[in-house]
Amino acid sequence: MAKLISTTYAGALFELALEQNKADDWLKEVEAIRGILKDNPQFNELMTHPRIPKEEKLKLVDEAFTGKVDPEIVGLLRIVVEKDRYAQIGEIFTGFIDLVKEHNNVGVAWVTTAKELTDSQKAAVKSRLLETTRFDTMEMHYAIDEGVIAGMVIRIGDTVVDSSVRTKLNGLTRELLQAQV
Repeated sequence: MAKLISTTYAGALFELALEQNKADDWLKEVEAIRGILKDNPQFNELMTHPRIPKEEKLKLVDEAFTGKVDPEIVGLLRIVVEKDRYAQIGEIFTGFIDLVKEHNNVGVAWVTTAKELTDSQKAAVKSRLLETTRFDTMEMHYAIDEGVIAGMVIRIGDTVVDSSVRTKLNGLTRELLQAQV
């Protein structure tokens, strides 16, 4: 349910951004707000506290953001507070950012390997992803998980390509367990 709510709000903000030709500007503002909220967890605690009246929360939103970001984004924040959806603000902003990046043909790839990749290996992975996807540019994120053993796991959006030894070993184990002796 929360995913549907955040997707709906993110989609509405994205459509409005396209209508007003402000998608890139709002992307920067939303990323900045997300960073501010991440750096100030006490603000989020106030905004989600059940004993603080909505009027106080709306006043906090106005004081923190009016005149600093586009009025439409302040309006979104106010609506989210009024509808008691502030707990989903992170997912809403992430959804909006993803929609703008996809619109701009920027892919976001999460690559997990057992060991740190060299710069040339990273460049090769990025180059291969650009060749095999529809994206013009690729934003790369790397993580290390020794449980992968070898190979890599690549996630772009909802698509996962898993060429890790761990997954191959798990598949073999399942096959052996199902084999009749």
